[in-house]
Amino acid sequence: MAYDKFTILTSTAVPMPIENVDTDQIIPARFLKATKREGFGDNLFRDWRYNGDDTPKTDFVLNNPIYKGKILVGGKNFGSGSSREHAAWAVYDYGFRCVVSSFFADIFKNNCLNIGVLPVQISPEFANEIFEAIYADANTEIEINLEAQTITLLATGSKESFDINGYKKGNMLNGFDDIDYLQSMKSEIETFTETRPF
Repeated sequence: MAYDKFTILTSTAVPMPIENVDTDQIIPARFLKATKREGFGDNLFRDWRYNGDDTPKTDFVLNNPIYKGKILVGGKNFGSGSSREHAAWAVYDYGFRCVVSSFFADIFKNNCLNIGVLPVQISPEFANEIFEAIYADANTEIEINLEAQTITLLATGSKESFDINGYKKGNMLNGFDDIDYLQSMKSEIETFTETRPF
């Protein structure tokens, strides 16, 4: 499934400095029945967002109207636990296009890259600087430049570089998943197969 191309994202951000956020907290297991990627955003952080009677918990950040945007800034060790792809699907379906953290669980990180969510790993010091900036001004904007591989606090110009696998970077710049990438090479594949004996 193709998704939006990711080049430069400039957005306000939602701060969630909770460490060791696991995938069962991101999308509880009882919501894993669907096989399509749509609809999971409604249950992103379900047990943290809602009471048992489905009323919003006013003290949870996603229910605080002053925080909004396409960037989620999480605490250290974001996406740990089980390898469920649905956690990345829920993040994307909710509307986030980038998750920033000082450390990601590898499987969650790769699942995000496969569907168009950019995981940006930064130093703990820069993470603290971002949290402080957001809490000082909820309208503070962050720029994520995928081509340059930089994340910048626009109010101060403070920035860091981040790493990303070259293949995944190319796919995100083009809005490709793995199947789209293969389809983009269809003519080259056909040319190659024509030169090979059966």
